Amino acid sequence: MARTAIRIKKGDTVFVRSGKEKGKTGKVLEVQHERQRAIVEKLMVFKRHIKRGKNPAAPDGGIDEREGSIHISNLALIDPESKKPTRIGTKVLESGKRVRVAKKSGTQLDQ
Repeated sequence: MARTAIRIKKGDTVFVRSGKEKGKTGKVLEVQHERQRAIVEKLMVFKRHIKRGKNPAAPDGGIDEREGSIHISNLALIDPESKKPTRIGTKVLESGKRVRVAKKSGTQLDQ
């Protein structure tokens, strides 16, 4: 499978464009490059039941809530200037460093 560039990084604030969490925003906790998915804070939450004695963190068992992943194509970065969803471009600085740029405002996203 051909590897495409993922322009969303850990720590970015993103907007969900489609799916069950459509219209919500959150912070990216993890990016799974090989699966082209991202885990967004407090979105796509699902529950897993833990058996008693199987997990040292929960010896009495219980119900664990986790964030599920969302496909990268369903996420849009929030423009830091306008606070609206935007596409991401790249720009090469005079020093030769490549940085991400918000398409709507032209704001540089990486330092």
